[in-house]
Amino acid sequence: MADFTVGDDDFRIDGRPVRLLSGALHYFRVHEGQWDHRLAMLRAMGLNCVETYVPWNLHEPRQGCFRDVGALGRFLDAARRAGLWAIVRPGPYICAEWENGGLPVWVTGRFGRRVRSRDEGYLDAVRAWFTELLPQVVARQADRGGPVVMVQAENEYGSFGTDTVYLRRVADLLVELGVGVPLFTSDGPEDHMLTGGSVPGLLATANFGSGAREAFRVLRRHRASGPLMCMEFWCGWFEHWGAPPVVREPGEAAGALREILECGASVNLYMAHGGTNFAGWAGANRSGPFQDQGFLPTVTSYDYDAPVDEYGRATEKFRLMREVLAEYADGPLPPLPPAPAGLPPVRAGLTEWVPLAGVLEALGDPERGASGVPPTFEELGVDRGLVRYRVAVPGPRRPYPLSVTGLRDRAVVFVDGVRRGVLDEADATLPEPVAGPAEVELWVESLGRVNYGPRLGEPKGITGGVLHERQYLHGVRARALRLDAFDVPGAVAGLAFVPVDGSGGTGLYRGVFEVADASGADHAGLELPGWTRGFVWVNGFCLGRYWAAGPQRTLYVPGPVLRDGANEVWVLELEGAAAPYVRLGPGLPPRAGCESSAVRP
Repeated sequence: MADFTVGDDDFRIDGRPVRLLSGALHYFRVHEGQWDHRLAMLRAMGLNCVETYVPWNLHEPRQGCFRDVGALGRFLDAARRAGLWAIVRPGPYICAEWENGGLPVWVTGRFGRRVRSRDEGYLDAVRAWFTELLPQVVARQADRGGPVVMVQAENEYGSFGTDTVYLRRVADLLVELGVGVPLFTSDGPEDHMLTGGSVPGLLATANFGSGAREAFRVLRRHRASGPLMCMEFWCGWFEHWGAPPVVREPGEAAGALREILECGASVNLYMAHGGTNFAGWAGANRSGPFQDQGFLPTVTSYDYDAPVDEYGRATEKFRLMREVLAEYADGPLPPLPPAPAGLPPVRAGLTEWVPLAGVLEALGDPERGASGVPPTFEELGVDRGLVRYRVAVPGPRRPYPLSVTGLRDRAVVFVDGVRRGVLDEADATLPEPVAGPAEVELWVESLGRVNYGPRLGEPKGITGGVLHERQYLHGVRARALRLDAFDVPGAVAGLAFVPVDGSGGTGLYRGVFEVADASGADHAGLELPGWTRGFVWVNGFCLGRYWAAGPQRTLYVPGPVLRDGANEVWVLELEGAAAPYVRLGPGLPPRAGCESSAVRP
């Protein structure tokens, strides 16, 4: 057991000054079978602490339906085995480039703009969630022999609002439910953010990617005492579909880390190891100075240009940062664990398929009957997946433009069974007019909910209506295909697969590849040449979204999901495929060079 306290100018463990050298590693972005290796990499880098968020929506996708909340406890146990302290950031909002900032769809759909406020209904939902979650943390606090030394109250609230009553309610709730280690807040080093996001009596920390001396000067203007800490040192950055790759020059990042430590501060590398947005949990952002303009969905990889890359390998950034951290470590650094090995190259032919309409018929929710306006994903209770909207164009009438208002995010449109185009928020009108009578289908997919800024919690699907000329088309029917329907044991096996016919149509494709020795492969990289957009599973484990828009070209396959002999792969193609096979291999090399600097929006 240890007594961790916050002093006037430092952290203390059993009265001894200590500097926290922490690294972010999210247990939900790393396969559990690889936690020990990744935590050992953090120790070898020179870190003495690990930090993780907790995504509420992953663990309570529907109200009162809790899933594997114990994963957090198991991860904290793994951190203790690795000899690391732990910082837990339970939210309830986490940002994290995660779907909806970690808030469940049933919460944002019900409370809307009242989330992250003192609204009693919202706070009741938070209380129920924390009551379920926090025993995993409380039992593992440092004063009980566990690794947890600090817990965050909310997250970067100063970037969102000024409801200090709400912040105090969250902090008080954490204490009421047993959190006894120090609480803290974290915000950008700007006056309005620190004013809106800090709580009197709680440690205030700052998040930034460079300019430590100026950042801490601003922090000191708000808090004259207390240990300095950069709770998120952005040593890399995330990427968006259809945008250029983002990397940060290793020497520059190591220099910025050194500046933080020269200020006498503690630090948390965000990210030390990023991992992967498995199962379609990647979030999204909005462009513009107020994050209220163009839609920017986040890629599946959360490599983040981190020192430990997505495949668990040490990069040049790792080497340079290890040299810096070694100067501040308490004793010699442990050696690096063995480098992870990749799967030898193999090609998997996809020989069977079910057209998308057949998949919907077998695995979809019941169709919502005709209504005046299209129901949103939130009204249908859908977090990840797609919805088929059907509506009739009456007739006879001459051809008019057909468009969608409030489309979020992407729709493949069929008229009388013939594909007529792909629409998105920026271009939501079919290129060719439509005459009536006609039957229109719109297969709409959410590409990730906004996780940061004032558009947090915005609804998905068709949030406006379907227009023919300027006339709304009423009588819309909707049927959802949830991504987690594929998780039900035996669900896919029960589909009516037929041999691939070469049409390259939308639907679920299935194939097999052989692995001689799965125990010798820590990972694989899966490429989809000729495929357009959709999701991939290996042995029932959802790797996440692929999209030919790039920049990501390869999906990460955790070694623990592979098995000796036959391995099954499923590809759910949503726009159209050109090649009935995928390739697997050892994965991409660690990143090198610099294409652009990482700067927080």
